Amino acid sequence: MKTSISFKNTIVDIICLLYILLFVYAAVSKLLDFENFRVQLGQSPLLSAFAGYIAWMVPILELLIVVLIGLKRCIIMGLFGALCLMIIFTTYIFIILNYSPFVPCSCGGILEKMGWEEHFIFNFVFIMLAVAGILILRRGMPKTYFISKPASLASVFSITIFFSIGIVVLLFVLSEDIIHHRNNFIRRFPPAMASPIFEKKLDFNSYYLAGFGNGKIYLGNITAPLTVTILDTLLHKQERYMISLSDTKLNFKSIKVAVRPPYFYVFDGSVPCLFSGKISNWKAQLWPNKKVFFTNFEPIDSVTVAFRGIDTKSKENVLGIVSAHPGSDLQFSDKLLEKQIDGIFDTDGMLLYNVQMQKLLYTYYYRNQYIVADKDLNLEYRGKTIDTNTIAKIKVAFHSKEKQSQLSGPPLIVNKDAVTDNNYLYINAALMGKFERSSMWKNASIIDIYDIDTGTYISSFYIYNKGNKKVRQFKINSGRLVAFFGQDIVVYKLRY
Repeated sequence: MKTSISFKNTIVDIICLLYILLFVYAAVSKLLDFENFRVQLGQSPLLSAFAGYIAWMVPILELLIVVLIGLKRCIIMGLFGALCLMIIFTTYIFIILNYSPFVPCSCGGILEKMGWEEHFIFNFVFIMLAVAGILILRRGMPKTYFISKPASLASVFSITIFFSIGIVVLLFVLSEDIIHHRNNFIRRFPPAMASPIFEKKLDFNSYYLAGFGNGKIYLGNITAPLTVTILDTLLHKQERYMISLSDTKLNFKSIKVAVRPPYFYVFDGSVPCLFSGKISNWKAQLWPNKKVFFTNFEPIDSVTVAFRGIDTKSKENVLGIVSAHPGSDLQFSDKLLEKQIDGIFDTDGMLLYNVQMQKLLYTYYYRNQYIVADKDLNLEYRGKTIDTNTIAKIKVAFHSKEKQSQLSGPPLIVNKDAVTDNNYLYINAALMGKFERSSMWKNASIIDIYDIDTGTYISSFYIYNKGNKKVRQFKINSGRLVAFFGQDIVVYKLRY
């Protein structure tokens, strides 16, 4: 009998020692590399919104359980705590493997040395060890103790299991709601979302992306404004065309080209003038002169374009629609762009048209907002980017001699560039979020993805620098992303 008791005590001692070694190692490794652990938690598809709190709570709980297990009077309490924590870890891994949109990297400690499946098995073994230790200790307890009764012990086990699983499920549901609808500037980076497949060095760095569609990339050239270069998405074939304008006597200042197959557009908002034609012959006809000056331009169809101009009365930015039909009226909306400071710089941004959804989008440079409207300039909703800058951080000074406003200091850029394809809005972000490595911002550009249908944040991905150059322009079409880095052009395959 004594031998049997001694053997059981030895088993309990071994179980306690294994838990002490496990939790001490796991807690210390997390605390020693705390910043990395917190960053990795921030990328978890289950716990992103609570990464800051959980990063502290987990190692503290692990060390607290170690103390309880080390005290003879509290061993059974410590083993229940260990059981609870291991069930939480195991439930987390189960959801990651079976219900997560992506599998993140490891979160430090033992897990860093194992795959997710291996760690699931590892956790399950430790759950069984905790249960075995509790059952052995329970047999030596006086009958007056609550858990000495089988029914009571079963109830405690049931409560522990449901409580542990419930915590993970609740955190998952709350975190998903916060990340997608009330994001507090936490990004998610599913692995390998943009993979480079082709690249090419161009002759000059004066090229810009004029259009992308039907398997072809259309390049304009600032120094040769009426020349269009066409590449296939393999970056092998190259064609070059000269645009023929119906009127070349205009006093052009800054000609640019936009291509939306099968049409192309030549425009100069400072003249102002607008030409359009078909890419089958590259001959452009001048639109009837509406005398509308514009600073931003986006084709809608062959006879309609959207623009951003300055209202003659308020002297502030407004969005408008112009048609090629003779005698048609200009459409303006002074309700879409919202003034915060001066109505010019604070409303500066990027005008886009989503062909698939037939919606106009406008993304501000200096605040965390984008606008979705129909092609008649009727507002559908104002969406928010995950950045927290609701007010444009700019300084504007008015020069009385020149009678115009100018930026008197460098502005805080929130959104550098934006494109749209299918039901998504892609934004080249300018600010670092929570739980992100500063080194990544030096070595890559971050693209945030938003669902236009629901107005929610989806995820983010990296576009790594080419040499020491960041992305200066990009476009997306049919699962392909094309980006400029100086003279280099790179085509990526996107994985959703």
